[in-house]
Amino acid sequence: MERPIIPYGRQTIDDQDIEAVVNSLKSNSLTQGKIVSEFEKQLAEYCGANFAVVFNNGTAALQAAYHCAGLVEGDEIISTSLTFAATTNAALWFRAIPVFADVDITTGNINLENIKKKVSSKSKVIVPVDFAGNPVDIDPIIQFAKDNNLVVIHDACHSLGASYKGRKVGSLADITTFSFHPVKSMTTGEGGALVTDNFDFYQLAIRFRSHGIVKDNFLGSSNASWYQEMQVLGLNLRLTDFQCALGISQLRKLDSFIKRRQEIADLYLDAFSTINNLSCICPLEKTRSSWHLFVIILNGPYEKFRNQIFEKLRQKGIGVQLHYIPVYKHPYYSQLGYNSGLCPNSENLSDKFISLPIYPSLPDDDQKYVIDTIKSILRNIDENSFHS
Repeated sequence: MERPIIPYGRQTIDDQDIEAVVNSLKSNSLTQGKIVSEFEKQLAEYCGANFAVVFNNGTAALQAAYHCAGLVEGDEIISTSLTFAATTNAALWFRAIPVFADVDITTGNINLENIKKKVSSKSKVIVPVDFAGNPVDIDPIIQFAKDNNLVVIHDACHSLGASYKGRKVGSLADITTFSFHPVKSMTTGEGGALVTDNFDFYQLAIRFRSHGIVKDNFLGSSNASWYQEMQVLGLNLRLTDFQCALGISQLRKLDSFIKRRQEIADLYLDAFSTINNLSCICPLEKTRSSWHLFVIILNGPYEKFRNQIFEKLRQKGIGVQLHYIPVYKHPYYSQLGYNSGLCPNSENLSDKFISLPIYPSLPDDDQKYVIDTIKSILRNIDENSFHS
């Protein structure tokens, strides 16, 4: 019998989650109801932030964050190219200019020295990304941003549940964004969120999420109870009540999900520790990763076989993935004038990466199969008997 595909990531849904969604569907409100605000309240408390605003996906949360920061045409945002395209795509909608800074070769995360090289008089926002769920060394970035009157929007779409120096991700930057896509730390199906301590940002995000229309704090004047007004050009980015019901149920289990991901990561790290020319993207010592991804780096003689190794693993039923092609190497960005060579470390790592299966419900036997298959493939390369 053919072995089922082992995906690189997937949701973990149980009967409690299903019951929560069903109960919500039986209620009077499917959208814009009390479950939404309750999810926001619990998420803010979990992160140690004052406010949370949920959206229909993580990209929408990024768009709202850029709106809060006052991003306009011609402004520059500094971010990494070793991320999903949404990080900078969301800024392009404001006709802002993405500026790509390189990453650290060992963590895959942007650092302050790379940022300093790219700051200009047009810089407005710094967007550090927690690659693979490993928190970036963010304190020096935040201090630099304060000194230079820049806003820090922490793209933590990989790292909900992670921590930095004992502080939860979400309590660190001016604004933090999350994703609730099924392969992330927890899920609402699709979904995302923005968390902040800044009340003005919170109000801007709420308004932007619902067409730019408000029902209080009017600019115009009317005593009519039905009166509402559109104050800015917003979008419909709302998350439903039944998705938020799933979110509340998932949030209760988030720490256990992260614990299980850590166990899986530890097994991988131990299994690969003695293999020459194979390394792994790992978190900084002062951080606790969410282990959204487990990424191996093929070095030395293995590097030139990366694509063949990737395809061989897929042929064996292991749904490996690549995270990521540097954003500026996508054809759309090439058309905007971005050229290869902008970020040598990002390009170097991208040519060596493979993301392995990691998710809370990954069976031990399946992980052992992944480990054994990788070791067998690499052993064949060492013995010059590898065939693509």
